[in-house]
Amino acid sequence: MNLSDCKAFHRYLGVLVFLLVFVSAWAQEAPAASQAAGDNSKVNQQDRQSTEPTADQQKNDSSDLQLSREVRQSLVKDKSLSTYAHNVKVIAQNGKVTLKGPVRSDDERAAILAKATQVAGEANVNDEMTVVPKH
Repeated sequence: MNLSDCKAFHRYLGVLVFLLVFVSAWAQEAPAASQAAGDNSKVNQQDRQSTEPTADQQKNDSSDLQLSREVRQSLVKDKSLSTYAHNVKVIAQNGKVTLKGPVRSDDERAAILAKATQVAGEANVNDEMTVVPKH
């Protein structure tokens, strides 16, 4: 075996060891990632009940569309809110707004309610949000 073959072998061996260490470390973390608390499947299932308002039930009434658009815009403009808060479901039906989905804290929930109330009026906002703290 000459010197260049020996160097190539050592490089190959180094890459192989690196990959083995990386893959084993990744495999140990994988179960925790698959059990992430951000899974909203159960919440989404309860939203499928016929008695629950969903976004697909929102009519194409221009005033309801405008109402939901204004609430959504006020949420997205507030950069202090989490991604969860930016993605709260905003459903407008007959001038009333329903807010659904997880948020990170009671303060965030209150901020979202305040924004929706400012747009739709206090008597026209239904809060169905849940607080899911960051783990």
